[in-house]
Amino acid sequence: MRRLLSCNFWRFWVALLVMAISLAPAFSAIPDIYPASERAKPDLAAALKSAASAHKRVLVVFGGNWCGDCHVLDLYLHDPTNRPILEANYVLVNVNIGMKDENLDLAARYFVPIDKGVPALVVLDSRGKLIYSQREHQFSAMRRMESSAVTGFLIQWKPVKPGCSAVQVNC
Repeated sequence: MRRLLSCNFWRFWVALLVMAISLAPAFSAIPDIYPASERAKPDLAAALKSAASAHKRVLVVFGGNWCGDCHVLDLYLHDPTNRPILEANYVLVNVNIGMKDENLDLAARYFVPIDKGVPALVVLDSRGKLIYSQREHQFSAMRRMESSAVTGFLIQWKPVKPGCSAVQVNC
């Protein structure tokens, strides 16, 4: 009996190891959308400079590479409907929060409660003035949302350029 249990025990662990090895390529294929944590402040400064010269707003997304909802948001931001709106109106900065223990000073500066979930979004004008801060966890369940929620957000917070109405998508 002991020998049978011992044999089944080892078979279980070998099967588990084989399964883990076979799934490893799938997990490694997920891109890192959040750069190293120390890039946050220089990236934000560069985005503000770029936004000022292009008359755009800065969209700051707080999240982590481990966050599935953050990856869904990134897919939605870059889908065929939203990419033109994003590129015409925003400079995107992804801020890595590590395991909710990094860049918390930036999150606090913009009143983002990381403990309520990520991704969390902030919109700044080209001078760095806070326009919008996600204070609840509106986008922390992106996997259950449609891309149209991102479209609505991008249109709502885009800058209104002279001679354009707020509802025009690519104005």
